[in-house]
Amino acid sequence: MTVHGLIESCIARLHAEQKRVIEAGQDTLVTVPPGRLVRTSGGLHLYEFIVPSEIAFPIDVAVAIVPSDETEPTEGLVLSQTGRTLLLQVAEALGDPVPSVTLIPDLAGHLKIAADRLEDMIKKGEAYNLGLAERLVPLFQEGERSGRRIPPESSALTMVWLEDRLLRRQRLAELTVDLVRANKRVLLLSPDHRESDQATGLIARALKAAGLSYQTLISRYEAPLLGESSGVSLQELGFEAQVRRFYAKSQSEKASLRRKYERFRELTPLMTAKAQKQKDLDEVRLLEWRLVSQMRDLQAQLADVETTLIQYESLPLFQRLAMQAVGKNSESLDQYRRLYQRQMETLRKEIDLAQARIRELAPEAAVSRDLKQEYDELKETVTKLGGAKNIRELLAAEADPNRQAFLQHRRFVAATAARVAGDPLFGRVRFDVLIVDEAPRIGVVHLLAAAGLARERLVLSGDPNELDSTGQWAISEPYGYPTHPPTPQALA
Repeated sequence: MTVHGLIESCIARLHAEQKRVIEAGQDTLVTVPPGRLVRTSGGLHLYEFIVPSEIAFPIDVAVAIVPSDETEPTEGLVLSQTGRTLLLQVAEALGDPVPSVTLIPDLAGHLKIAADRLEDMIKKGEAYNLGLAERLVPLFQEGERSGRRIPPESSALTMVWLEDRLLRRQRLAELTVDLVRANKRVLLLSPDHRESDQATGLIARALKAAGLSYQTLISRYEAPLLGESSGVSLQELGFEAQVRRFYAKSQSEKASLRRKYERFRELTPLMTAKAQKQKDLDEVRLLEWRLVSQMRDLQAQLADVETTLIQYESLPLFQRLAMQAVGKNSESLDQYRRLYQRQMETLRKEIDLAQARIRELAPEAAVSRDLKQEYDELKETVTKLGGAKNIRELLAAEADPNRQAFLQHRRFVAATAARVAGDPLFGRVRFDVLIVDEAPRIGVVHLLAAAGLARERLVLSGDPNELDSTGQWAISEPYGYPTHPPTPQALA
């Protein structure tokens, strides 16, 4: 069987299962008594409810929640069910105390999303890497004598089959450290949220021991069930908590930028007016300097004329004759003196006007050192951000967290198999390496859906004794985990 044939077979079985669920009315409401808030992680709330003993919910299935206190209905996600204890992840708080609620699971919708993902892999094969998925096909086919056929290892396929869980996870942690150091983007797949928490904690500790900042590298998709694992706090690694912190910081920086921009707009007309006044002041000062220079020249010429007039009668005859030859005699020198005096009087008036204008402009052009420094810093900030127009566009943009872009920048993402197959966000994100922890406990559909997201390498890990015992790799059961949704009889 080829991978295309296997995918088409899984799609057909998923549609058949969806039809059966709808016809059997298994997506039926379940009323449960008041629950309790376990913890809040970022913007997600983890609630615990006690359900009837005959009711079982598949994990990672969306559930409509209708509170009995007539508040607005909301939607949650099943993270786990242990016995009668059901843990739901909810984005909107249900209040305190938590009222009794009616739960309406959407198993048919979950099956449809998984089928849509597989159909998308067939229709848009160029957007998915089906080469790695092809290597999984022999694992799902049992031989007549030797049991399940295990494909040989290669650079694209690595298998860690060990009975000791701790030992094989340590191997995965060592492998992850090498991949992160090689700048590879890794997706860790686990069968349920508790297993994902434990594997994430062990890998985070390995990254920390290797001197890597695991807080900025790891994202645990959805809210962790465990508070900590392997001595590492998992709450700070939750994807939604990280998104919330990132955009809270972004909004804080945006508010700071808004204040700076408004202050810049406030100071710009003032500083522009001050600059114009300074320009006028510089021009008037230049004019004053020129007038003073002319005054000094006239004073020197007047002093020379007056000296000559005083000494004229005592000058030698030949010198007076020489002066008369160029039109200088006592009468003409007296005319020069009066001319210089009139010019000097005119210059004095112009200098007085210039100095009065300087005295008027000086305070108008004055800028304190602190104000000038503040404006220069604001102007530098505006320039670095591309100018006032870019800042206005940035401030006008809606605060819409781009979860896809944030997920694409995480180096290591840990998620459950059902969540990867059932969340459309993963259909738009690609990884370099897919690591499957407890692989024999993950079904065909989920393995195929996740394998299409990896580009370079596939790592399978698990207990070799579970390869056949779990029954998850039987092609006749493609959904991936036992489904025991509420039945009409159990709800009656």
